Amino acid sequence: MQSLFNIKVFTDFNTGTRRLVVGRGSCGGGLFGESEVGVIRRQHHQWFNSRYSSKNSRILACANNGNGNGPGQTPSSTPIPSSSSSSSSSSFFSRSQTYALLKQRLEVAAKSEDYEEAARIRDSLKSFEEEEPVLRLRRLMKEAIAEERFEDAAKFRDELKEIAPHALLKCSSDATTLGIRVQVRSVYIEGRSQPSRGQYFFAYRIRITNNSDRPVQLLRRHWIITDANEKIENVWGIGVIGEQPVILPHTGFEYSSACPLSTPNGRMEGDFEMKHIDRVGSQSFNVAIAPFSLSILGDDTDSL
Repeated sequence: MQSLFNIKVFTDFNTGTRRLVVGRGSCGGGLFGESEVGVIRRQHHQWFNSRYSSKNSRILACANNGNGNGPGQTPSSTPIPSSSSSSSSSSFFSRSQTYALLKQRLEVAAKSEDYEEAARIRDSLKSFEEEEPVLRLRRLMKEAIAEERFEDAAKFRDELKEIAPHALLKCSSDATTLGIRVQVRSVYIEGRSQPSRGQYFFAYRIRITNNSDRPVQLLRRHWIITDANEKIENVWGIGVIGEQPVILPHTGFEYSSACPLSTPNGRMEGDFEMKHIDRVGSQSFNVAIAPFSLSILGDDTDSL
């Protein structure tokens, strides 16, 4: 079991100040490991208007265990036989891999101050983005909707479904169950990915807001992670980031975690098991985490 220092940030509701608690913690393995970052604070609406950035949360690297199983997690893989993937899906997979490689090479060139090479790769990326069918169809669909050409928009949507089933799913989701709202946004992390080895690293941030009048405690989590080959992995765990947070009425809890995939696209969904803690013997209930995309192409959404 490999471990690392974990950092949790708590906000004083009265003063707005924060304190850092540094301790020893371990990361779960399996398909993904969670970063040890948690933030508890009052609900505020600006969270939706901010991009995923290091200013808002910090991703810590987690090493997987040799056996692939972390504490409180029981991953199980269930391959779903696909009816011979269409050539368009294979083509999309290949293009996505090329796009990821170009972005990684641009980052390497920029860091090594090889500006001539960086400019060349930048131009290649720009050309790729103009010609890439998924990005082009997204742009055309967005323009058609803005101009109220809904028949054209429907046509572009159907084409997207044909060549890239994941493309219409956004990299964010928002669902409310019994007054508990769960908002998620994912982002591709180029610096931690190795496309040439089929390793793609995605970070995601979750905010849970208790809009009800009763305090709740998060007991367990369940993730369903699907890659571009429709291989499904279920991951169960106790709480999140090493704790089972209590979320008081009209307050929120947010944390960041990460998910590596062997494909450049995929999706995640799941649920949190919670219970009300203001009455003895309260039954637990499941709070939905709506599906969201893991995509190196991202989406057109500027904010959650």
